[in-house]
Order: sequence, then C-alpha cells, then structure tokens
Amino acid sequence: MSPAWLAHLYTALGAVLALFATEAVFRSDFRAAFLALAAATFVDATDGWLARALRVKQVLPGVDGGRLDDIVDYLTYVFVPVLLLGAAGLLPDGWAMGVGAAVLLASAYGFAQSDAKVVTSDHYFTGFPSYWNIVALYLYVWRLPAGVNAALILLLAVLVFVPIRFVYPSRTVVLRAPTLVLGATWGVLVLVMIWRLPATDGPWAALSLVFPVYYAVLSLWLHARSAR
Repeated sequence: MSPAWLAHLYTALGAVLALFATEAVFRSDFRAAFLALAAATFVDATDGWLARALRVKQVLPGVDGGRLDDIVDYLTYVFVPVLLLGAAGLLPDGWAMGVGAAVLLASAYGFAQSDAKVVTSDHYFTGFPSYWNIVALYLYVWRLPAGVNAALILLLAVLVFVPIRFVYPSRTVVLRAPTLVLGATWGVLVLVMIWRLPATDGPWAALSLVFPVYYAVLSLWLHARSAR
C-alpha cells in the first residue's frame, strides 16, 4: 500500500473524533466533547502538510482529498458543535432546532460554494468560515443569556452568505508569521480553557480573545484592500 494512503486515513480520523465527540455530548461530558473537537482541529490543521509531503495528488489522483476534508470538516466544525449547543442548554427553549437548522443550512451552502476556499497567492475563505466549534466553546464558557447566544449565532450564519474574505490562518501570506505565532498561542490558551472545564473562571478566555480580534481585523483589512 502506498504511504500516500496514510494522509487520507489521517484526514478521515477527524470523522472518528467527531463520533467520539458526539458520544460525549450524549453523556453530557462537554469537556470530553471539546477535547475531541480540538483534536479534530489539530488533524485538520496538519493533514494538508502531510498530504503535500506524501505527494497525494500525484500518487493517488483518483481520490479527492479535498472532498474528504470537507466531509470531515462539516462534521467537526458544524454538525457536532450544533448538537452540543442544543444539548448544553445554550439556546432558548423551543429555539434550538430552528437555530441549529439555520446553522446547518447556511454552512452547507458555504461548504458547497466553489469559491469557499480561494487558492491564489493570498489564500482566503469567502464568507464566515463556519468556525462553529470555536463559537460553541466561547458561548459555553461565557454563559451568556440563551437569547443572546441565539442572536450571535444567527448573525454569524448570515455572514456565511456575505462574500467577505477571511484569513486562511495556515496559508494566507500577508503577516503570516505573526498570524501563526498568535494562532499557536491562542491554541494553547484554548486547550487550557477546555482542560479546566467545567471551571470557567480565570483570565484564559479573555486572554484568548486577542487572536480572534486580530483575525477579524486582519480579515477586514485584507478584504478592504482587495476591494480597492
């Protein structure tokens, strides 16, 4: 068997982690669910490097790694986080199904767009990149009123349809070094937040917001620059 198959197996591992996360949600073990989703995010962040190192496109041209990646990403970035939002009681009574359906449909549209991931010299995502796993974590930690959570989620669901260019953290060339450093630091802070659950005290959530704010500002700046 060609070593290139290892790259596809590694990508598909994200689906197994989604299953682990789903089982944890059913047990109301949200810490375990977030840990599984964090592991899936790590797989997603590193499988492209492995695929390029093993020359997957040249060795296995009949297998579409990008399609496999999208299937797994929809599970780990969209479906399981939506399931968690409802199971954790983070949405208003009677609204969970409607808000969840809005997210699932919006993200299905986003994933289906041919320009969702634009691979040019300046790599970017078009529209809100369906980071629902991150949204679910912050809402779980912040414990905002359920109505506020629903409003924020619906706003982000609408942004999936707005063609704003969002930074592709691992591949956008502009300010790539600080993006990677801040992103790695953010990842460590997020792991601390998850590891401490169900405790949500301490400065970790506030400190971790530095990178999301940087990410949003950089994305809007690059979008405005490209529009000119």
